[in-house]
Amino acid sequence: EVQLQASGGGLVPAGGSLKLSCKVSGFTMDDYGIGWFRQAPGKEREGVSCIMRDDGTTNYGDSVKGRVTISRDNARNMVYLQMSSLKPEDTAVYYCHARAPFKPIYWGQGTQVTVSS
Repeated sequence: EVQLQASGGGLVPAGGSLKLSCKVSGFTMDDYGIGWFRQAPGKEREGVSCIMRDDGTTNYGDSVKGRVTISRDNARNMVYLQMSSLKPEDTAVYYCHARAPFKPIYWGQGTQVTVSS
């Protein structure tokens, strides 16, 4: 069974930090790029960050650039999103996502991040 299990969300004050984790199972993570998306109530889903499968190249959305770092540990089937200097506008449900050419796309359940002002 394919699973992407996100965890690590919570309630933090503005300026705080959180580290989200995505535990992958049921497929070979090495073959996939892994990304984080978020969706706030009433807003469209937004790409936050992704890390490529081959060379580990990372990309970040403009709204989070400089404040988040994505990393992956293929040996442990884990992907992490370290977030700092959090703002109330970062409040959303965060989802991890796996994508690769010519392979199924996988989504996990989300983890809620709430940043209080």
